[in-house]
Amino acid sequence: MNNQDPAALKQALRDKLMTLEEGELAEAKAHYESFLREAQLDDREAHDKDDIADARENADLAAAFDHPVHAHHAKIDVIENTDFSVTDRVRPGAVVSFNGRHFVVVVSTTRFECNGVTYMGISTQSPIYKAIDGLGKGDRFTFNGSEITLDEVM
Repeated sequence: MNNQDPAALKQALRDKLMTLEEGELAEAKAHYESFLREAQLDDREAHDKDDIADARENADLAAAFDHPVHAHHAKIDVIENTDFSVTDRVRPGAVVSFNGRHFVVVVSTTRFECNGVTYMGISTQSPIYKAIDGLGKGDRFTFNGSEITLDEVM
């Protein structure tokens, strides 16, 4: 994966995951607050049907962005409460590598770079995690009909 000290690498990955999720949370909050502001009718006495329809549409959009806000808060909570210590078994907080790809077991994420290596976060609810839970480096598992070897676990 990297010649860096495993504990330092895992701390860098944890920090990167926190930065990613905090950025996603800030963006989701900004969208939510923007649509919520647009959902408020001004102090005029009368509003036409278009004003009311626009306000309702923006309220619906704000509600749609409320879910991602809660989802990113939950992901941050999981990252903050996961043990990222070095391990030789797949578990929450482990970093695993197979088929030339690198994963952090904590929450699902898009691909991200850390120290020149591309990683992706996977959730403990994902099918791939369920296939590798508890395995160690060199262990084999079957996923989607393919037999795969864990190249690294830390």
